[in-house]
Amino acid sequence: MKTYEAIGAIETFGLVFVLEAADAMCKAADVDLVGYENVASGYISVIVKGDVAACKTAVEVGVAAVEAMGAMGAEVYSSVVIPSPHFDLGKIITRYSLENLLPE
Repeated sequence: MKTYEAIGAIETFGLVFVLEAADAMCKAADVDLVGYENVASGYISVIVKGDVAACKTAVEVGVAAVEAMGAMGAEVYSSVVIPSPHFDLGKIITRYSLENLLPE
């Protein structure tokens, strides 16, 4: 697994809202979109990686983008930025990477 300084994640309910979050996150900061996780019952998380400041900015902007869609029922279930993630978190991140989730 490639080493990086931080990971950021947002969890919301529904594909449309998580796409809005991911788009805002990638446009707002120099982060790489790692992938997504369809947790259960419609809850979906999007994961980005980059330096700590970029992940903080990306998560803040992503949360705001989802909250701006509140009239449509959007709600952020949770969000997190993990600076200096433990190497073993790569086992989780790799499982949900776009390369592993999307067919060739």
